[in-house]
Amino acid sequence: MPAAVAGIEKFEDFAKVHGVLLAASGLPQALHRKLFQKLYSETFDGGNHFQVESVEEGRQRRLVLTEDSLGKDSDVFLVDHAWTFRLSDAYKQLQEVPGLAERMASLMCVDIDSNSEAEEPDGSDDAKLSAMEIVEREFCKVKEEGIDSVLWLELEDLEIDDAMLVSLDLPSKFPHLLALSLRGNKLMNSEIMANVVAQFKSLKALWLNYNPILKAGDIDLEDSFLKNCPELEIYNSRLTPKYGEWALGFCGGLYEKDNPGGSYQSEQLLQSVISLDLSNRCIRNLITKAFSPLEMPVLSYLNLHRNPLNENSVDELLKYLRGFINLTSLEVDIPGPLGDNAVDIIEAVPTLSLLNGVSTSKILESGKSIVDSMLKPRFIELNDGESLTDRVINAMWLHLMTYRLADEEKIDETSVWYVMDELGSALRHSDESNFRVSPFLYMPEGNLESAVSYSILWPTKNVQKGEECTRDYLSGISEERQRSARLTAWFHTPRDYFIREYDKYITKLNLAKFSPLPVLPSASNSLLHSDRSVLHVYADIPQVEELLTRPEFVITTEPKNADIVWTSEQVDDEMKKAVGLNDQQYVNQFPFEACIVMKHHLAETVQKAHGTPEWLQPTYNLETHLTQLVGDYHTRERDGADNLWILKPWNMARTIDTTVTQNLSAIIRLMETGPKICQKYIEHPALFKGKKFDLRYIVLVRSMNPLEIFLTDVFWVRLANNTYSLEQNSLFEYETHFTVMNYRGKLNHMQTPEFVKEFEQEHHVQWSDIHQRIKKMIRSVFESAAVVHPKMHSPTSRAMYGIDVMLDEQYKPKLLEVTYCPDCTRACKYDMEAVTGGGGVVRGKDFYNYVFGCLFLNETNHVSPL
Repeated sequence: MPAAVAGIEKFEDFAKVHGVLLAASGLPQALHRKLFQKLYSETFDGGNHFQVESVEEGRQRRLVLTEDSLGKDSDVFLVDHAWTFRLSDAYKQLQEVPGLAERMASLMCVDIDSNSEAEEPDGSDDAKLSAMEIVEREFCKVKEEGIDSVLWLELEDLEIDDAMLVSLDLPSKFPHLLALSLRGNKLMNSEIMANVVAQFKSLKALWLNYNPILKAGDIDLEDSFLKNCPELEIYNSRLTPKYGEWALGFCGGLYEKDNPGGSYQSEQLLQSVISLDLSNRCIRNLITKAFSPLEMPVLSYLNLHRNPLNENSVDELLKYLRGFINLTSLEVDIPGPLGDNAVDIIEAVPTLSLLNGVSTSKILESGKSIVDSMLKPRFIELNDGESLTDRVINAMWLHLMTYRLADEEKIDETSVWYVMDELGSALRHSDESNFRVSPFLYMPEGNLESAVSYSILWPTKNVQKGEECTRDYLSGISEERQRSARLTAWFHTPRDYFIREYDKYITKLNLAKFSPLPVLPSASNSLLHSDRSVLHVYADIPQVEELLTRPEFVITTEPKNADIVWTSEQVDDEMKKAVGLNDQQYVNQFPFEACIVMKHHLAETVQKAHGTPEWLQPTYNLETHLTQLVGDYHTRERDGADNLWILKPWNMARTIDTTVTQNLSAIIRLMETGPKICQKYIEHPALFKGKKFDLRYIVLVRSMNPLEIFLTDVFWVRLANNTYSLEQNSLFEYETHFTVMNYRGKLNHMQTPEFVKEFEQEHHVQWSDIHQRIKKMIRSVFESAAVVHPKMHSPTSRAMYGIDVMLDEQYKPKLLEVTYCPDCTRACKYDMEAVTGGGGVVRGKDFYNYVFGCLFLNETNHVSPL
């Protein structure tokens, strides 16, 4: 950065100090002077040129030009930042800064009442009635008006549990029920639920969404409903294989609580349906008697988004849709069940004038194969009783932008996130945007201490009055960098496409076949022999310099004079040349060891060898496998499975830039702060006195071929400080979800024997059984590297690695990561009684004596072969 210029008042000084920032912003040079003038005078004149309008029924805003026209690159506007924060501080700031949560909720359009649009058809206020009172009221109606007077019953969010459901005796009171909604209750017992539902022989729709009974993804329960309810057409908002006229009438707006239909209803009602929304209904077969040109002759709008339709071929579906002669507007996933090409769909169904909201003539002119410009925006679900803070946390990923501070000496380890003010946040996405936005750090005193962050906005096309102002959320990101998949952060992209890609990926992984390598006797020799009485060691690690006290080893300060080089720096050709190393010297690194010590390579190495071993959580390199991750996420969402994930940078330690989230938009947006893996979070770990913990093991590698590895008898436990929780606010609490307290938080050291004894007592397990599983897993990791990367072997390499392990609630080990040159402060600081291996007390000051004895003298004191 150029030398500071105190109190910048001239454009020339501004340009000199901010030259790199101006270039990085992409702002045309012709606008640099105008930007300086507005920054210097703090001119926020966007309100004179733009207007913010509410759209999407109040769930979103857009920005419209109000002046007659604005030419390309003709002006630049300052946009203030309404909220700037580090991610770890987000939840706390929303709770503690007065008015912040309210402003953010308003800006993000999540301050509205989630039930504001819901109206009771009969004017009653069921929210004030209990389940028993609602049932009694409806039963009185049956007794007064007849058995068919109540065909639709809604008992939602009423705390109904299994016992209460039985006591309500719904089948005897409403035997002809067509639709029953029990959403949002506490139903858990599948057998009770199946017995109750089986008594409704005319039931056409059943909603059990948001009940614990569904969390297990019980397919047998659904099969029971379909078997015992012969007319069931809708189950949990999905159309069953039995769907027909009633389900289509419901989706077409014909049937509702006040007009439930029934056997007496005219079967000709579908003849009047003009618009039909079948999106997200899990439809597999579209070609049915009810959904046909004969039954629905005037159908003009059809939405088929997010349906597999896998029982029909592309050709069958296109031919069938061609029969709807009045169909002018179609919405469908592309790529998807109608093929991968928008042009082919238009040519096959010539009556269409709109495809996914885009003019078919425009698509034909551009030849665009995938239509994504009219993807449905992603909104968060607004839940009753949810705090504004939680709503903002969920919604903020649709609005955030980010940057990272840096100077000539270093780059900040954690990114800064920010939300633009109401004007900037109203800029919606377009692939063909007419504006560009960039963060800009203004330093009025010429130094970073005086910096104020803004965003700058300028037109990249000629814009006319009344035209919407848009920006490209993924500016500069092409399909080579997974643009379509990354749009999922803001839009509902074709879910079934991602699920198919995930299924193909998992199928391929599961083809992996691995045979364990044989455990052979040691083939290594001691470096000491008759003509060499000592080994000279160069080390840049203070603990080694201080504690390597055996007479066989002598510390030297010159790397080129050393027999053994033990360094925390990467030893490559450049370093060897710089310090004078040769190929006969032993180093504490193996070639290509990145295949296990970098997180994305570790996952890839294990997956190539083992496929999907139980001890490795599902792991995705977001730079290459975002599509598959999105498919996995949607699959879990569909099946009601846990969907909490942890994001870790490829090659950073100490949990820097590591995030735990169940928000898909967050997962995708966090790619912007650097390359990461996304790994399935261990939601239910084994706990110690209610707190999370992990284990650090030390592995010594003499040889990769043949594989010769040892586990030190010393390992230690790392404890979280807070009681474990999965509440959303806890995901921002470092001391709840993370265990590395050496650099932040309070370090609570616990002697390993004490931990093992108390853990065995708390959980009624034998640690020796757990230890055997851990040893087997660790050997499998290094076997993977030996097989997948045979070039990792080197006769002059000896290395020590840290292996971090967590136990799940069934006490099965899970691999977290492999660390090069691990921090062994605890091993050196404390004398520990070995609870594995040969036992005995391992003195801390002798730790490196044992390590070097094993690696270079072929000793096995306080280590165990794996």
